[in-house]
Amino acid sequence: MQRYGNNFEIILKYMRLVVCLLQKRNHQFTCKNFILTLFVISINYLKKGINMKKVIDKAASRGYFNHGWLKTHHTFSFANYYNPERIHFGALRVLNDDSVDPSMGFDTHPHKNMEVISIPLKGYLRHGDSVQNTKTITPGDIQVMSTGSGIFHSEYNGSDKEQLEFLQIWVFPRVENTKPEYNNFDIRPLLKKNKLAVIISPNGETPASIKQDAWFSMGSFDAGQTIDYKMHQEGNGVYMFVIEGEIEVDGDHLSKRDGIGIWDTKEFQIKITKETTLLLMEVPMR
Repeated sequence: MQRYGNNFEIILKYMRLVVCLLQKRNHQFTCKNFILTLFVISINYLKKGINMKKVIDKAASRGYFNHGWLKTHHTFSFANYYNPERIHFGALRVLNDDSVDPSMGFDTHPHKNMEVISIPLKGYLRHGDSVQNTKTITPGDIQVMSTGSGIFHSEYNGSDKEQLEFLQIWVFPRVENTKPEYNNFDIRPLLKKNKLAVIISPNGETPASIKQDAWFSMGSFDAGQTIDYKMHQEGNGVYMFVIEGEIEVDGDHLSKRDGIGIWDTKEFQIKITKETTLLLMEVPMR
């Protein structure tokens, strides 16, 4: 992952602004005035996140595997895909973009000490597990497993005709070896056009929660909209996944299935340049 900040460009920008203001106001162009003014501006913007860091993962750069019944893209190292620069983003460990053929799926297998979130994008996702849960969910639903001390589960395409597309996300938990839990939630009432809806939180303020100081948000937006995002907790970062559409963040353009991670800032802005559906995952970075 290429990690970088935008300090130099922003400082140059505000140096030019200071020069312009001094010229317009006929200030004496003394070195002392210039340095003092630049210092004040720099301090103010440092507080707002001038040290923001980011990492960009283009869709085509993800790990891809075609298993016949399963076509899958891995943003982070997973199974046979290993990239030492893409192990995780803070507490976010896995972001898989899966397409499953009709009636096919993942046979029963174990998980332990991981928060596992599944978000269907198309079709029917059928879940079964060792704590007697059986459920089929569709787009507009999400399911959350706190695997804790251990759970066995299976995930299948619940249709014998349609393709299943879903996101599989793993987050490291705040505490380990807890009692395994499974829940599914209807998030349709939260999803309003041109609004970013918090769908997962750690504190019970949303239908779904996980055992981590993490907030997940989703939304669909028209071109021309802007989103001003503020971190829920100091020390967190946000990994943003473009499900559909095109956006601009801090001068970078992202398209369908691109991802961008942002940290070391309190807030940032997203510009929607084409009709877009977004998933934002705010997680602790340490």
